[in-house]
Amino acid sequence: MIASLHGKLQARTGDALIVNVGGVGFCVRVTTNTLANLGAIGSEVQLFTHLRVREDELSLYGFATEDELRLFETLLTVSGVGPKVALGLLSATTPETLRLALAQGNIEMLTTFPGIGKKTAQRLVLELKGKLDVSGLGELGELAPVDEDVVNALINLGYSAAEATRAARTVPSEVKTVEERVRVALQYLGE
Repeated sequence: MIASLHGKLQARTGDALIVNVGGVGFCVRVTTNTLANLGAIGSEVQLFTHLRVREDELSLYGFATEDELRLFETLLTVSGVGPKVALGLLSATTPETLRLALAQGNIEMLTTFPGIGKKTAQRLVLELKGKLDVSGLGELGELAPVDEDVVNALINLGYSAAEATRAARTVPSEVKTVEERVRVALQYLGE
């Protein structure tokens, strides 16, 4: 199994990278977060990888952190969730936000992610119950109902679930109405 790659970034293509390791170019599918955080073409990169072996295909998936890799592999244990859906989930949000949404059973938030319908969200919550490491997430706390409305409004405006959740958490508790909370969250996002 290929557990990690360390080499030069040779090319970027859509959702994949070509990493040259000792003269061999490996095509590695990555999350948008990993893609955005890597250096320029020609720079040294290190990726933690998951090799998917199928009858007619070998696919390599790469992650900037071991935490992302572990969460990806955990998501693959859910029936009906393949690498494309798991990669999409990790591209749409941070591992912490995804873990929190799964641990809290936040079906509404999960269905905002690409490729996740209500049934898949329910299956994710059910099958991953107790399997996720949520230590250290306690300080994030559960979103108040008014903040869930703020998150949904921001998602409808085109922000990712991770951005919307982060922005909703920054709004002071003195701000009471949903409209005012959305306005303050938009200021945080630079609108």
